[in-house]
Amino acid sequence: MFCSKCGKEILDEAVVCIHCGCAVKGNITNSEKSFLTTLLLCFFLGGFGAHRFYTGHTGTAIVQLIMLITIILSPITAIWVFIDFILILTGSFKTAKGEELAK
Repeated sequence: MFCSKCGKEILDEAVVCIHCGCAVKGNITNSEKSFLTTLLLCFFLGGFGAHRFYTGHTGTAIVQLIMLITIILSPITAIWVFIDFILILTGSFKTAKGEELAK
């Protein structure tokens, strides 16, 4: 396989070109996790970290849940969920394994 940026040969399993450092686009795999499900979970149950549990981000999901329960930190959780929602909409949100959500 060849790098799309510099044209040099790279390994088929490469995620980053060792010559120029650019990401190899062809190796990003799609997850079994649905884009729409993740988006809806974030919108309706985002404060509870449901979308993060769903995509395998268990540690940060627990942190979101604890922050929601702690009333003082609830506004921070709301901002965090809003940012996650935007990331999901733009396609930047990945699963814990680094896979893109299935569209």
